[in-house]
Parts: sequence; structure tokens; C-alpha cells
Amino acid sequence: MLGLGEAGAASAADLVEQGVAVRGWDLDARRSLAASPGEAVAGADVVLSVNAHALAAAESVAGSLTATQLYADLNTSSAAVKQQVAAVVAAATFVDVALLAPVPGLGVRAPCLASGPGADRFAAIFGPLGMPVEVVADAATQKLIRSVFMKGLAAAVLESLSAAERAGCEPWLRAQIETVLEPALIDRLVEGSRLHARRRVEEMDAATAVVSDLGIEPHVARAAAEVLRALAGPA
Repeated sequence: MLGLGEAGAASAADLVEQGVAVRGWDLDARRSLAASPGEAVAGADVVLSVNAHALAAAESVAGSLTATQLYADLNTSSAAVKQQVAAVVAAATFVDVALLAPVPGLGVRAPCLASGPGADRFAAIFGPLGMPVEVVADAATQKLIRSVFMKGLAAAVLESLSAAERAGCEPWLRAQIETVLEPALIDRLVEGSRLHARRRVEEMDAATAVVSDLGIEPHVARAAAEVLRALAGPA
């Protein structure tokens, strides 16, 4: 496991509970279960990259990978970045995995899309562990297109609630929104956006580029990125 932050730690804990042997490495040495990235991946059947530095993580273990290993990149990034990662980890079999739900609370049971040479193998391994895996042609692009809706929805909820707070009618508006969206989803959209704003700015910038490349003016994607950029504050 390369990355033992919120998502990586939740996935690792879930795997351990199911009897899977896990070694992990993180930039924060206090969270690491191995002395180095190379030590973490040595002898592993599967390498899961779950962090904000997909390419750097791949480069840190490239020399330690073997042909029998499956390298799964679970980070949200563009198809172009995924292709760069695949080239770096060419010694192993690559699979692009796009998570479709928050990992905390679900662990490896978070549904996902998978594409690339190792997609079927990934599904065969993680399906029995409880992960709903849908094999598709381009997981990264499909995830970013979906993000336009999900993060655009979050931006609409955040902006309208902020305006309602200023106008003194936030409880009323919240009740109105709850006639359309489940309260738990509203909390997820609002709190998740605030907590992960900086990372999601990069996601929505990538989504903006994908939509534009498809010949569509990315009004919603661009607006969602700006809302998240304001939440993130100065770099």
C-alpha cells in the first residue's frame, strides 16, 4: 500500500480484517509500516497506490517491481497522467482504478471502475473481498466526467446554503434541499468539499480539461473548480 492517509489506511485496515497481509509506506513516517517504498512492494502480489502523488509514488517503486505483480493506481487523475504512471511501472501489470465512493466507512468495499491490462485480474482479486468492480475502457476519463456532476452538485449546495445563511433562512433552504437529496448525501457533499478542497481542485481542473477536449464548454466543471479553490484558500 503506497499511501496510508484517510483512504489508504481505511483500505489497509479492511484488508487486514479479511486476512490479507499488508505492508504500507507513507510520506509521513509515523504512518509507515515499511522503511521505504521499495520495501513495501517487495514480494507483494498487488501494489495499491492511494495517495496524492501518483507519478512520484510510481517512480519511487519502479525499480522494485516484477512481472508477476499487479500495480493498481487508485488516484484521481487524468488519463494522460495514468498513461505516464503505466509507463513508469511497465515492469508490472498496470490497472487504473477509479473509486466512486468515499473509502472511509467502506474500505475495499467502495465501488470502482477499472481499466487497463490488469483490470480483469484486479476484479478477480478484489471482487471476492467485497469490492464492486466494473471493468471499462477508460476509468480515469469516466470518473472525471462523473465528477462534473458530483462536484458540480456539491458546489450548488455549498453556494446556496452560504447565501441562505447570509439571508437568515439556512434551515428553510436545507429542508428544501432535503426534499431532493438525502441528508447524509448533503453532509457528504458539504463536509467532503471542505475537508478535501485542495485535492478536489486538481480533480476538477482535470475534469475541466477532459470536458473541453470532448468539445463541450465546461461551465459547470470550471465553476466547481473555482468554488473548491475558494474553499482551499491560499496555496
